[in-house]
Amino acid sequence: MGSTRLPGKVLREIAGKPMLAHVYERAMESGAAQVVIAADDDRIVSALADWDAQVCLTDAGHSSGTDRINEVASHLAWPDDDIIVNLQGDEPCMPASLIRQVAGCLDEHIDADIATLCHEIIEPEDWHNPNLVKVVFDSAGRALYFSRAAIPHDRDGRSELPVAGAYGHLGIYAYRVGALRRFSSLPASKLEHCEALEQLRALENGMYISVAVAGEMPGPGVDTEEDLIAAEQCLRLNY
Repeated sequence: MGSTRLPGKVLREIAGKPMLAHVYERAMESGAAQVVIAADDDRIVSALADWDAQVCLTDAGHSSGTDRINEVASHLAWPDDDIIVNLQGDEPCMPASLIRQVAGCLDEHIDADIATLCHEIIEPEDWHNPNLVKVVFDSAGRALYFSRAAIPHDRDGRSELPVAGAYGHLGIYAYRVGALRRFSSLPASKLEHCEALEQLRALENGMYISVAVAGEMPGPGVDTEEDLIAAEQCLRLNY
């Protein structure tokens, strides 16, 4: 509810429903054993009453969604080996297939703590856009680094176009509950502060993040009024 760019955005109406209702529907379509909305405001609980959703009201003071989810996991006493997917409340056009994919990626890589998805970068403006986070990973799909800079860097500067192996990060994560608890107990790290990227805390502390190329591209997330219009068009076309 406290979004600075678009206050109260999770309850803004899109295609006749609060945005968060669409997100809840995408999560239900994924086939997850349980879907819980981690809320920070009583207005969210009231607005979603008609959708019969399970809502867990959490501390409004959390600094990140990860900490909010950790509170839910503790409250519901989920076992350490369970897999949780963090689907953010401003992603009404996230395909259910990607929710399944990121969970399956973590399930497949039994040594991984966290899994996430990426997509190939084609356009130069995306390559140089600091709002699009980039990820570099090894041949086994293990994350090496995330950055707002254009990485990997072409030392010879031969082109302004994205180099081979340039991937943008999609902000959807799967966690094992035990790893989520460990992550939330760690202090914010130097690289995390520098890049304003929470996932760098995990890498700095030796946690294994598995990265897979998304099977399809999600529709637009919502941060601005213009994004609301784009999301409505996406929802009316696809859902």
